[in-house]
Amino acid sequence: MIKNYLKTAVRSLLKNKGFTAINVLGLALGLATCLLIVFYVFDELSYDRYNAKADRIYRLNNDIKFGGLENSYAVTPGPSAAALKADFPEIEQVARFRNRGGNQVRKGTQDIQENRMVYADSTIFEVFTLPMIKGNPKNALTEPHTIVITEDMAKKYFGHVDVLGQTLTVNDSVQYKVTGVLQNIPSQSHFHFDFFMSMTSTNSKYDISWFSNNYFTYVLLKSGVDPKTFAAKLPEFMIKHAGPQLQTILHMDFNTLEKNGSYFKLSIIPLTKVHLQSTSIDEIEPNGNIDYIYIFSATAIFILLIACVNFMNLSTARSSNRAREVGVRKVLGSPRSALIAQFLTESVLVTLIAAIIAVLSAWGALGLFNQISGKQLTVTPQILGWLAPCLLIIILVVGCLAGSYPALFLSGFQPIKVLKGKLAGGFKGGMLRSVLVVIQFAISIFLIVGTMVISGQLKYIQNKDLGYKRDHVLVIQNVWALGNSSKIFKEEVKQLPGVHGAALSDALPTDENSNSTTYFKDPVIDQKRSVLTFDWNIDEDFIPTLGIKMAAGRNFSKDMTSDSTGVVINEAFAKQLGYANPLNHPVYTPADAMVTKTNKYHIIGVVKDFNFKSLHTSVTPLLFSLSKDIGNLSIRVNTTDIPGLMAKIKDRWKELSPNREFSYSFLDQNFDAIYRSEQRMGAISIAFTTLAIIIACLGLFGLAAYAAEQRTKEIGIRKVLGANISTIVSMLSKDFIKLVIISILIAVPFAWWAMSGWLQGFAYRQNMQWWVPVTAGLSAIAIAFITISYQSIKAALTNPVKSLKSE
Repeated sequence: MIKNYLKTAVRSLLKNKGFTAINVLGLALGLATCLLIVFYVFDELSYDRYNAKADRIYRLNNDIKFGGLENSYAVTPGPSAAALKADFPEIEQVARFRNRGGNQVRKGTQDIQENRMVYADSTIFEVFTLPMIKGNPKNALTEPHTIVITEDMAKKYFGHVDVLGQTLTVNDSVQYKVTGVLQNIPSQSHFHFDFFMSMTSTNSKYDISWFSNNYFTYVLLKSGVDPKTFAAKLPEFMIKHAGPQLQTILHMDFNTLEKNGSYFKLSIIPLTKVHLQSTSIDEIEPNGNIDYIYIFSATAIFILLIACVNFMNLSTARSSNRAREVGVRKVLGSPRSALIAQFLTESVLVTLIAAIIAVLSAWGALGLFNQISGKQLTVTPQILGWLAPCLLIIILVVGCLAGSYPALFLSGFQPIKVLKGKLAGGFKGGMLRSVLVVIQFAISIFLIVGTMVISGQLKYIQNKDLGYKRDHVLVIQNVWALGNSSKIFKEEVKQLPGVHGAALSDALPTDENSNSTTYFKDPVIDQKRSVLTFDWNIDEDFIPTLGIKMAAGRNFSKDMTSDSTGVVINEAFAKQLGYANPLNHPVYTPADAMVTKTNKYHIIGVVKDFNFKSLHTSVTPLLFSLSKDIGNLSIRVNTTDIPGLMAKIKDRWKELSPNREFSYSFLDQNFDAIYRSEQRMGAISIAFTTLAIIIACLGLFGLAAYAAEQRTKEIGIRKVLGANISTIVSMLSKDFIKLVIISILIAVPFAWWAMSGWLQGFAYRQNMQWWVPVTAGLSAIAIAFITISYQSIKAALTNPVKSLKSE
């Protein structure tokens, strides 16, 4: 019986090659797109799950509201880890990282810049799954000046992995003994350090402060411990340990602090949620976004739904072509269940063929998709393990779902009516088909509107006046490595043709993280008269080099020695202070971790607010101080010969430091990198929207073909009676265009609501424009009309003699 079903199904599909091709192509495109999205979503959701104890690992966050700002930080106080381990028996282990930042590591006579370096507790190997190729994880990081490196770094610096006992020279002075070699950190990790230096190698003055955040702290809870119960105990924990310091610094307890509208709280986030759901300040690496997972998952379902709708539409539209077949089968005694099985077999067979094509297409398109999405997706045995059974389920579900209505519809024909030719077919009267066409185009219009809004917001970001000039600014990184020669390097660079300015600073507007400090209006520490601000160390050339505008007062001057205690603030800082004119007013900041004394500064200038963080957030207080901190050199260039200028700058660098690596970037490229996830989302949205429209148009093309075929005689009679081509085209198109207009009316409100919500994630955004849904609607109508027109014009040009010769 099954063999007969398959034979009949194959014959039917081969007999209607056009119908089969459209269905297979539509389903294949839908399934291939769905597979690519599933690969992407699976990759995003698998972050940090390589850790064997991932379900019990939590990162500690520090939530702070103070000095007019409210933020969550991924870093926590130094003493918190040891105190947690001592106070909570439900904690199995704790581990910390402290970001080391950029460093120079010596290879032969050359110093190479390395940015993935971190101080780490020896307990990281008990918390995280970090397989060690060489060495003993129990004692690898217990001694000062010991270091564990990844397999890639071992090969890079030594050429092999048997490197235990070897030494690495860091920053031209400190030697670290290699005590372990790790397997490379998996790509699905929220950290990718290459060098783990023992925490005992550093002695920080902030290790005793509960109000200085420098450490990424992770806790491993014992099996069976309720994380919510544990988190509920953290407020009392802070009162116990941080309370005495709070009393010393602010002369109040935590209850009084909260009554005054401020707080310092510890919270936890599951390790597996850090990548997609954490939006804290000072993250180790840029995170993903759970909203994009929801959006792409919904898009995959929508596109697959469109493909299934195509199948159902075309199968029911061609019902008249198979009506006599059904009638004859019923007359010969075929039960309805057998007919349903026959039609479902055809549907599953089409889905199977489409699935095979989809898998091959997805595999072939994986490289291009990786370029667009910024991923490194590969078809691994792990993926194949779940892909094969999932595909089988998809084939059965999609095949039965797409074929269910046609099977029930066709098998329900009355043989007497069918054989008498009383069964109406075609497009007219197909209420369900009309509804399905509306659903198809409503989804497509929704995606068009979404893509236009995303593209518009990205364009807005690119063109927005940020308050500083990011174009033509070359950034030489890690100038601190030159030591006292940094200023000489700066002055030599300024003399080069094509250079219009150069400035030293420890931070830039495109930096992911930067230092924050609390300043007070009075020498007596008062929480109500404080400002929590980002604090940048710059030289006197920084503000003019970046084109930042002064709102009041003046910039730093190297000719005024008093500027060593002067500060320049932004308008947001000035607003927090509350002075009508903040110039010459003093501000105070703690001189040490325990705030035993304060340093006094005076305000010499106010700059206009500029966006020094992502446009997702509003401009917050910022303070500039004159300092010898020399992290970066920003160079404003004005020349068409960028390679020639770069060569000259590099020559100056090599003269001063021949063994140190020369690394650079451009400020506008750094800016673009901040919004890389949005740019990728925009590119992916365009690709998926295009595919959705193509799939919808395939179905519309097939429906138009059948509508024209079933009205062949009507068209012939109309032509004999004098109807012209435009009249015929209009007659065949209007029913479809009406459905597209209904789709527009349904899709636009939902799209407007959804994209308005997405835009709320940006503090600076474009408003939803009326022309966006209008353009999307007109585009949908135009696309639908073009799709239908081919079949309509073809039918209108047919010789009426051929269509009426049987009459």
